[in-house]
Amino acid sequence: MSIALTLLGYLALGATAGTLAGLFGVGGGIIIVPALVFAFGLQGVAPEVVVHLAVGTSLATIVVTGASSAYGHWQRGSIRLPWLKALLPGLVAGAVLGVFVADGLSATLLGTLFGVFVVLVAVKMLLGLAPKPGAQPPGRAAMGVAGVVIGGISALFGIGGGTLSVPWLSRCGAGMTQAVGTSAACGLPIALTGALTFIVVGWGNPVLPAAATGFVMWPAFLGVVLASVPFARVGVRLAHVLPGHILRYAFAVLLIVVGVRFIMS
Repeated sequence: MSIALTLLGYLALGATAGTLAGLFGVGGGIIIVPALVFAFGLQGVAPEVVVHLAVGTSLATIVVTGASSAYGHWQRGSIRLPWLKALLPGLVAGAVLGVFVADGLSATLLGTLFGVFVVLVAVKMLLGLAPKPGAQPPGRAAMGVAGVVIGGISALFGIGGGTLSVPWLSRCGAGMTQAVGTSAACGLPIALTGALTFIVVGWGNPVLPAAATGFVMWPAFLGVVLASVPFARVGVRLAHVLPGHILRYAFAVLLIVVGVRFIMS
């Protein structure tokens, strides 16, 4: 496959991921990881590293998209800085831990765990479960532990962490706008720390493609980043036109299909 054709494929992947992320209000990682696993498989990437490479590359793309999102929320004053600072050490430590856990798992087991996670997200969407708002913010120790859990799971599966951090922040007493804004800011240190750690743990792996540095595939990173950001805006526009409940059910079913495939493979 030529370089130009490969890049076009990644651009198409980024456009699809961005549109779906904007359309359904989910982080791009939950879409990008399975798409990259499929794309890397078509390119003949070694099966024993294909899931790790997809997760690491997904985190690298979230560094860019997450920075854009966090900056937008910062401009609107929707980031709760004291809570972000309380979560930050745990987020970083958890992201490093999550990568080392992923590195210690086989591609098959990591793929299975990702599939289970995707199915759980789909069930949450189908049931329309929303975070229960709270009123009393927890102490710094609880925030630190929450940061480790959020950062670890997010880095393990190559996602920005909004699926976990938004419910937690809402339970801490944040309004939905602040929960989403602070969650977007949390995604940046998770993605940056996770991507750099995936580069380190994958460094020198002899079965990785030539275009990869550790577990980050640069052509895929470039294509996804270039296309996902503008197409996320397309998805947002579509979300305001198409019937929301039908979209949610359709996407949840798609996630279940994807998750089951990962579990069964």
